[in-house]
Amino acid sequence: MADELKRRIGLWVLVAYGVGVMVGAGIYVLTGAVAGLAGVWAPLAFVLAGLVAAPTALSYAEFSTRLPEAAGEAAFVARGFGRDWVGVAVGLMIVATGVISAAAVLRGGTGYLLGVVELPFGVTAVALGLVLTGVAVMGVLESLALAAVFTVIEVCGLALVVWAGAGAVPVEHVAGPVPVGGIAAAAVLAFFAFIGFEDIVNMAEEVREPERIMPRAILISLAVTSVLYALVVWAAVRAVPLAELGASEQPLALVWERARGGEARFLSGIAVFAALNGVLAQIVMASRVLFGLGKRSRGLAVFHHAHPRFGTPVLATAVVGGAVIVAALALPVAVLAGLTSSVLLVVFVLVNTALIAVKRSGARARFEVPMGVPVAGLGLSLLALSLSIFG
Repeated sequence: MADELKRRIGLWVLVAYGVGVMVGAGIYVLTGAVAGLAGVWAPLAFVLAGLVAAPTALSYAEFSTRLPEAAGEAAFVARGFGRDWVGVAVGLMIVATGVISAAAVLRGGTGYLLGVVELPFGVTAVALGLVLTGVAVMGVLESLALAAVFTVIEVCGLALVVWAGAGAVPVEHVAGPVPVGGIAAAAVLAFFAFIGFEDIVNMAEEVREPERIMPRAILISLAVTSVLYALVVWAAVRAVPLAELGASEQPLALVWERARGGEARFLSGIAVFAALNGVLAQIVMASRVLFGLGKRSRGLAVFHHAHPRFGTPVLATAVVGGAVIVAALALPVAVLAGLTSSVLLVVFVLVNTALIAVKRSGARARFEVPMGVPVAGLGLSLLALSLSIFG
């Protein structure tokens, strides 16, 4: 066994990973809900959500050059608060949310697949979980290459929706006052579609030049996703009446059916790939956090080992993959997504606070943002957290 991961990841593979994590199944269902709140201003709500996420993303970008470690947020918070136990606690929170999120997506993705092919649920979920865990064990480049293929499929599906909506006969919307409150509420809801950029930092020990590549990958991923989301929602609002769009559980399929006619079962197939991408990304991310925590906690030291041939944390990956499969079989999906988002917003608050403390100490970094960036990230994360808890 070795104690170091192999540095095999370049910029564009990392960008594909970041985009794939963010562009998950969420956009397939969030579009209608956001349009129901913001109306024809729904594309603006997604742009605003991207701007809300941007300060925290920039905070992560600076920290990724200060501490390019697999533990990610755990290392950031430990440095900022000067307490290793706080960092370990945050790291375990990230591992738990990764497992819960992957379990929910695996359960949902299995459901999409069974809508296309008749198979027993339990056996299918276990088989998919084992295959994805096996890919994650084989190597990080292999994992991210497969994730990149899934990302291309996802993006092509969304591009087809944009094409269909752009070519549809425009729906006439009744003009009215700008719904400022609705746009703000929609932006908070749309913010959750951007959660995922933070996973990029946990790949730092496998990136060839982390100090140079990490900030660029985070910001490019966020920019690409913001533009893609805005285009998808614009196409949806253009092709479908707002009342129908807001009430639909499959809004993008509705766009295709209204614009092109016929069924949109292929979008269910694409949703399967989106789910597989999300599961693989979370298994890879959570296992890297567990690996990084092994260096910081004696009780978790058993996980700080990389396989000499594969260069991956095999034990950490197997434990995370097994936990994902068990949770997917045992837990309902209903509240998992909301719980994951709330926990991550708590982490965002801690990371921004930690960066404020580090910057006040005067320590320099290769990539730095103004003090106002983590302050804004802290305020916006607290706002989003309070809205997610108290509605």
